[in-house]
Amino acid sequence: MKLAHKALALAVLAALSSTASAEIAIDVIGGSEITFEGLLQGDSYWYDSDVKDLNDNSAGIQDGLDSDQSMRRAEIIFKGKGPGQWEWVAGYDARADKFLDVNVKYKFSGFTNITVGQFKQPNSLEELSSTRFNDFISKAMTTNLQGVARRTGVAVATGGDDWTLTGSYMNRELTRNLAQGKGFGARGTWAPMHDSGNIFHLGLSAVSFDARDNAAANADGRARFRVRPDADLTSTRLIDSGQFTDGDQITTYGGEAAWVKGPIKLQAEAMTTNLTRNFNPDYGFESYYVSGVWNLTGETWSYKAGNLVTTLPEDPGAGMWQLGLRYDHADLNDGAVTGGKESNWTIGANYYWRSNFKFALNYVMVDSEKRANLLAPLIKDNPNIVEFRAQVYW
Repeated sequence: MKLAHKALALAVLAALSSTASAEIAIDVIGGSEITFEGLLQGDSYWYDSDVKDLNDNSAGIQDGLDSDQSMRRAEIIFKGKGPGQWEWVAGYDARADKFLDVNVKYKFSGFTNITVGQFKQPNSLEELSSTRFNDFISKAMTTNLQGVARRTGVAVATGGDDWTLTGSYMNRELTRNLAQGKGFGARGTWAPMHDSGNIFHLGLSAVSFDARDNAAANADGRARFRVRPDADLTSTRLIDSGQFTDGDQITTYGGEAAWVKGPIKLQAEAMTTNLTRNFNPDYGFESYYVSGVWNLTGETWSYKAGNLVTTLPEDPGAGMWQLGLRYDHADLNDGAVTGGKESNWTIGANYYWRSNFKFALNYVMVDSEKRANLLAPLIKDNPNIVEFRAQVYW
């Protein structure tokens, strides 16, 4: 960890001493143009708890306060372009003490490429979008529950001006004791309109991998589905399937859609997951979200390789203001499994200043219900949360 902290300190110094830009050019070594990027996020949450306390109790001991403050991300990323058609990236999050994208890519053409290493798997529009440009402080429950993030493996992607198709083989995360399970993923997108400020996007995805918990002593067959109430710093989950020990295969299908017209963006995703089990009935659940964002200062979005790209402020000194609204819902009940239901409304405002700074304020209204078992009384838990984030990126 000492090396991680030193690297983070160097990253901050480099960012503060440079001019405003999206990345810092370092050198050209062996025909590879090397650049340096970074992201620092600090979050503060204030809870109006209902039944369960939401303040961080990750150590099993609650501090008695109704708020949490912490660094959320501290990412340092090196990228290389070249020689020729080769590209590479090596990223690390010093806050979470884990590797980010660490891979090598070869481009056969403008649309076809192969990637080897650790990368985000081909599912979930929100998960594949850049973290620094998240519309809301917490990703939707759908993304956190069912989106498969970074795994080691191999991916082949191709496409055209208005379509993409990606297939991957995945294994465990590069960092030990995190996600594991061999499997496959695929995502296809189509955008009949994809000009800047005039975008219509559709996508389908599927991932399937072995049920396996790398952090457990008896890893095979273990699976658990639970999610925070759109508040990343809390360790409390209001809905939770409980621990499965006889799981076989986890399969998730997803659908996504987005529409951009000038300064307005609408986005939605829905996913359904099935866990096949060896000694008990299979388990399945669904979730979805719908969101809208309005750029008050008139900026819009562009489109690249099946993903939406947030533009920087047209007037860096004045900055870019956004207003957002999201509704997300998850239902973890299925047969004898009483995982619970949760529906959240999130109201948000974002301010992008110049090319490197962002400030976000969210208000989350939670509506959840859960039974301990089929015969137990229904417990409703409806807290409210205020969230603030300060961010610098380069």
